[in-house]
Amino acid sequence: MTIHGLKSNVAGLEAELKNPANIYWNLTPAELVEHAITGNMGVLNDTGALVVDTGEFTGRSPKDKFIVKDALTANSVDWNNFNIPFSEEHFNRLLEDMKVYSQDKNIYVRDAYVCADPKYRMNLRVITEFPWANLFSYNMFLRPSAAEIQDMQPEWTILALPSFHAHAGRHGTRQHNFAVINFTRKIALIGGTAYTGEIKKGVFTVLNFVLPHQHGVLSMHCSANMGPQGDTALFFGLSGTGKTTLSADSGRRLIGDDEHGWSDEGIFNFEGGCYAKCIDLTPEKEPQIFAAIRFGSLLENVRFFKNSRTVDYSDKSVTENTRVSYPLHYIDNALIPSVGNIPKNIFFLTADAFGVLPPISKLTPGQAMFHFISGYTAKVAGTEAGIIEPQPSFSACFGAPFLPLHPTRYAEMLGIKMQKYQVKTWLINTGWSGGPYGIGSRIKLAYTRAMITAALNGQLENVPYETHPVFGLHMPQSCPNVPSEILNPRNTWDNKANYDKQANMLAEKFNRNFEKYADKATEDILHAAPKSTARV
Repeated sequence: MTIHGLKSNVAGLEAELKNPANIYWNLTPAELVEHAITGNMGVLNDTGALVVDTGEFTGRSPKDKFIVKDALTANSVDWNNFNIPFSEEHFNRLLEDMKVYSQDKNIYVRDAYVCADPKYRMNLRVITEFPWANLFSYNMFLRPSAAEIQDMQPEWTILALPSFHAHAGRHGTRQHNFAVINFTRKIALIGGTAYTGEIKKGVFTVLNFVLPHQHGVLSMHCSANMGPQGDTALFFGLSGTGKTTLSADSGRRLIGDDEHGWSDEGIFNFEGGCYAKCIDLTPEKEPQIFAAIRFGSLLENVRFFKNSRTVDYSDKSVTENTRVSYPLHYIDNALIPSVGNIPKNIFFLTADAFGVLPPISKLTPGQAMFHFISGYTAKVAGTEAGIIEPQPSFSACFGAPFLPLHPTRYAEMLGIKMQKYQVKTWLINTGWSGGPYGIGSRIKLAYTRAMITAALNGQLENVPYETHPVFGLHMPQSCPNVPSEILNPRNTWDNKANYDKQANMLAEKFNRNFEKYADKATEDILHAAPKSTARV
């Protein structure tokens, strides 16, 4: 075994691997790119970014994500379809077999940390089979100095060996791919899949347990930015709703695009980079993200225009979930260190493909909690196999697959903070207007940006509002730089009766989804539920 690179003096799980051929420690991005190219794992595009394919899996596999059930987790984890119990015996066997598999392999080790607030810093050691997965970890996590690395004690270790396939009978998995978290041993195991998002979201799942459960810090699946006056805004939303796009605002400093903590002192980013969707990416719509795709960035599952190294961002032949990772400082107005003040505004983003919800509405505290727990967006045709018309998608707290604790735990913490700090909360529909997907049209990004700007600047404080009779949402009747006629979604439909029918249908789906949380909801939250039998 030969060791290369900047090695820590503190041994960890990497010392237990069974005689790998080489261990590469903390290589620079240039070295990792070189290893990927010479190993025929990727190529450079015409802006210098490394382009790779993740193979069989181009997204996460929630059904293959497990948590070891032991004395620490048995009564604290919310066991469900996302938090699937895994035995200690199977974990130990899986870990030992992965160690054996490492024999004669090239292994890449990365020392990193998460949580930009030093008070909550968690040191990581990420051990990967592929150099480009190590580049991903360099991009996405916070980067210690060379001096820090020398004696850096890893608190958590992630072992990611995509070419190692589990055997369900021997290892207790569902199939050959897996992501298993052991909170007691502080180890995450990933195998059978090269999709790098499993590394990122595995660490996020860890923080979603540790910070609320052990430190009383609210962990959030949201982006965040800060205005010139120090006013912080949070953007919650599921994939495809515009969370990354809308937080990348040239007039505001970017704190982070996906994962944050909220302590009594303020907001802090968990990560040191961004992992942006790049399907249909253009320099006009998302100039900051487009400009960040350069040497050191990692593009996943994209395709080039014929006879070129220019990426065709509209090409979804491999997946709609094309991605790019890059360090946060690739965004020219990023806030470093990525720590912000207590937020003044919160935006819940939804891409409503039914064309029902207003493009912007102001929420009462009860409504804010209802919509946070609901975590609604819609899937449209083409996003998943078998979807031919819009389907509602609910993900509690806008991140159910990553929440080890019961969703109401996070909701209660958010509710307390919103009330304590009098935070204004808004629901933003980045989806369709004038009809559902296929009939109506997507709300223009320029209008959405104008509405968010108006909310941030206080320009919606003194305008008249009207109340949506089904959802009870408070819709402004005017907004700078936005046509007034689109602010009430019913006005944009040619057939008003069809809108009424669609609104009641969606309201019923909201209420049906919320039934599983109703017994733990307050009267204020229950009162905020839509009235699906309302006449409009």
